[in-house]
Amino acid sequence: MQLSEVDVYNPDNFVDGVPHEMFAALRREAPVYLHPKPDGRPFWCVTRHEDLVAVNRDAKTFSSWLGGATLDMTEDNLETQRMMMLNMDPPEHTKLRKIVNKGFTPRMIRELQQHLEEEAKGIVDAIIDRGQCDFVPDVASELPLIAIAEFLGVPREDRKVIYELSNQLIGFDDPEFQTSRDDAMGAAMELYAFAEGLAAERRKNPQDDIVSALLHADVDGEHLSDLEFNLFFLLLSVAGNETTRNAISHGMLAFIEHPDQYKKLVDDPSLIDSAVEEILRWSTPVMNFRRTTTVDTQIAGVDIPANEPVVFWHMSANRDESVIDDPFTFDITRDPNMHTMHVAFGGGGPHFCLGANLARAEIKVMFEEIAKRIPEMELAAPPRRLRSNFINGIKEMQVRFPAA
Repeated sequence: MQLSEVDVYNPDNFVDGVPHEMFAALRREAPVYLHPKPDGRPFWCVTRHEDLVAVNRDAKTFSSWLGGATLDMTEDNLETQRMMMLNMDPPEHTKLRKIVNKGFTPRMIRELQQHLEEEAKGIVDAIIDRGQCDFVPDVASELPLIAIAEFLGVPREDRKVIYELSNQLIGFDDPEFQTSRDDAMGAAMELYAFAEGLAAERRKNPQDDIVSALLHADVDGEHLSDLEFNLFFLLLSVAGNETTRNAISHGMLAFIEHPDQYKKLVDDPSLIDSAVEEILRWSTPVMNFRRTTTVDTQIAGVDIPANEPVVFWHMSANRDESVIDDPFTFDITRDPNMHTMHVAFGGGGPHFCLGANLARAEIKVMFEEIAKRIPEMELAAPPRRLRSNFINGIKEMQVRFPAA
């Protein structure tokens, strides 16, 4: 593929699958590439692993706050979005992260994992006699939804509301979910209202959950404001729901397409931790983030002026041949050192994924249960993918398997 054929901005090019040949061309010919944009200013594409890590760890030169952390952040909602942790720079980001860390203690993750093991059994119980299902809503979406609902203290009857609103919020490029960015803003407003109601209840009646921990956290005299809490609730609802759901969906698809790897896991459950890391590398649920240069700088010897949008692609870095051996092979027995190289959680730096260990725990317990009880699975129809260059999503995946 020639550089002139590359277009990773158009989400249509992601409907049939991630355009890996385009990213390979960029890594090979222009690893720091000024990508044209049909309706606005071009943006810089960073596609190599080494450069992504360097940009992601240098918050002083590459700002999340100036232009937001997503590719198409608009000026009309940038001011509000800047109050979300995802779009902050240190020291404001550092202050907020210290507060929310109070809700992500090892004890909370450990206790939640024990509960998720029981929930995973129930999820498989619900499908195993049927011999077929839509894996996305019936399996992959369930455990992340339960985990976030438990974590946030969302009542069971309201869980599907979070699921549907988060779909609308990230699916604005897919006509199946909505028709405009105004719909996304409407979904955000509904999540804000939900968060406000939950916060009011927890202030009156504190419980042993993350909402109470966040609302009452005190770090050097700092507390979360109501707006900061609402924005964090929105971020966690989406980030903790969409990403892990898609990792589980892509993980199962990878096992179906590579049955030898699934047999390895079925025959040797001790491979689960290595399998989780390979699923994360392979699926890369969040494909890119954006930064904005604060000063004139260079990336890999390429001059970039101040105030320029820089988009780094986790999906490309996780297939970078210069760092990862045989990156287009799905291999759950990779050298563990190779698994530390994947950047599915961001590649370090101040914005390293807050919920990384929670996501790992969810993927682990779900595939432990599936591999133990459903040793064979195949596609019943081609999967349907999300139209997005941001979220590597699967909307529908019909599967069949021997009924218990």
